[in-house]
This record gives sequence, C-alpha cells and structure tokens, in this order.
Amino acid sequence: MNLSQINPNQSAIISYIDEKSKLKRRLQDLGIIPGTLIICTAKSPMGNPKAYKIRNTIIALRNQDANYIYIREVNS
Repeated sequence: MNLSQINPNQSAIISYIDEKSKLKRRLQDLGIIPGTLIICTAKSPMGNPKAYKIRNTIIALRNQDANYIYIREVNS
C-alpha cells in the first residue's frame, strides 16, 4: 500500500521509499523514514495534494510523490 491511498484521519507506519523517487533524499530530510508514524490530516477539494502530519509537522504531498512512499496501515 502506498501513502496516497490513505484518507484524512487514517494513520500509517512508513515501510520504505521507492528508490525511483526523485525526492527520496528530501523526503528523508523531512523525517519520512521507515518506522515513523504518519497521519493524513486533510486533502484538497480535488483530492490532490493531501496534508500529512509527521513528527508534529504538517506537510503537503502530491499524490504522484506519495505513490513512492510505501506504508502499512495502523488503527487510528
């Protein structure tokens, strides 16, 4: 499952970032690393981008970038 598939108020644990992502290093710098809890907090009216809370920070990611982040869902 990838990050773009969760909806607001859903939580997940990051498993890994695909090596094909051009933003891999930047995402890691933002704290998106394996084992970290991430929560989808909102989505735009068109569904893209979505806002995610990670380590007490809210970031917005486009679905095309979130597709490279693989997760396992946890109960909210």
